[in-house]
Amino acid sequence: MVALRPKAARVRAGAALLGPAFVAAIAYVDPGNVATNTAAGARYGYLLVWVLVVATAMAGLVQYLSAKLGLVTGQSLPEAVRDRVPRPVRLAYWGQAEVVAMATDLAEVLGGAIALALLFDLPLLVGGVITGVVSTALLLVQDRRGQRPFERVVTTLLVVVAVGFAAGLFVDPPSVAGTVGGLVPRFDGADSVLLAAGMLGATVMPHAVYLHSALARDRHGRPEGGAPRRRLLAATKVDVVVAMVFAGAVNLAVLLLAASALRGLPDVDGLEGVHAAVGSRLGGGIALLFAVGLLASGFASTAVGCYAGAVVVDGLLRFRIPLLVRRLVTLVPALVVLAVGVDPTQALVLSQVVLSFGIPFALVPLVWLTARRSVMGTAANHVGTTVAAGAASVAVIALNLVLVYLTFA
Repeated sequence: MVALRPKAARVRAGAALLGPAFVAAIAYVDPGNVATNTAAGARYGYLLVWVLVVATAMAGLVQYLSAKLGLVTGQSLPEAVRDRVPRPVRLAYWGQAEVVAMATDLAEVLGGAIALALLFDLPLLVGGVITGVVSTALLLVQDRRGQRPFERVVTTLLVVVAVGFAAGLFVDPPSVAGTVGGLVPRFDGADSVLLAAGMLGATVMPHAVYLHSALARDRHGRPEGGAPRRRLLAATKVDVVVAMVFAGAVNLAVLLLAASALRGLPDVDGLEGVHAAVGSRLGGGIALLFAVGLLASGFASTAVGCYAGAVVVDGLLRFRIPLLVRRLVTLVPALVVLAVGVDPTQALVLSQVVLSFGIPFALVPLVWLTARRSVMGTAANHVGTTVAAGAASVAVIALNLVLVYLTFA
């Protein structure tokens, strides 16, 4: 027993370092993911499983690089960009980041509003307001009580999301052969490319890349070089791997649920239709869990998205906006969409496409900065890491160019 105690103490100490990646991971299981992944599974079955696997692997790599940047430099990614570009470029960069933040909030507020409509038959506009109020309350936890209580709340909601979205798989298990076959990269027409771009935009989230550098720095500070920093970077790598595998499994569960239980059914393009189909095929209990998972996803991801927006503004412009004002900046466009009666599910899917265009603006500076020894010192990326991250960035940009062509064609 004496020999086991130091080991147990080391495990507890290592576990205490985990957390920032789980806050970032909530962005990867937001309502936009649910919309795009259910659409992909319902329309194409297991065809686009490979997109989720590739996107999750990319997400893990870039989230680790973001956290490493924050720990090594003591700066968030927006702060690092600010110090290295002229003012006009910085303002333009902030403009695109703000558009991405609005698209992010649109998806998440819409998801929360749809969930409240499914659970309590509330009007979408009322549900959007409630989602905004609850997400603001979650932000107040971080603002007044610190990061660790906020991490615990968000991680708890992440578990609720996982249970809600994965429960249906135990009632109607997916095809193993179909799932394995879906790992082969391929498309089936222009619409499948559009959906793949939406899935990529929903899985590799620009605001999560900006945020993670600040989360890691604010939680751990800027460790000294040598062994202390190596230990913290190793713990951060574990944090990112566990969080991304968890988020990727939830996304995969959503797609597999749609592929196994919803493919070929009518009226499953919207989340309301998905909920109704889940209820008719798998029972009211599974439908209830699905709606609860969607609600938890909307609440948590909206708070995290607004937190990321504050990090971007503060980092790029050195300007702190009061919490309530910051909340209104991105909440109002989502409420306007609800008020004018735009189809919420279509808006969800299109918001993910907008997010896919913001990915290069987060990835390219991140890869460039973390590869430079003048910025990172001995913690600069190895050549293989830079090549992998650069290839991922090129793939995203290429897919977006194809998406633009298909959209206008």
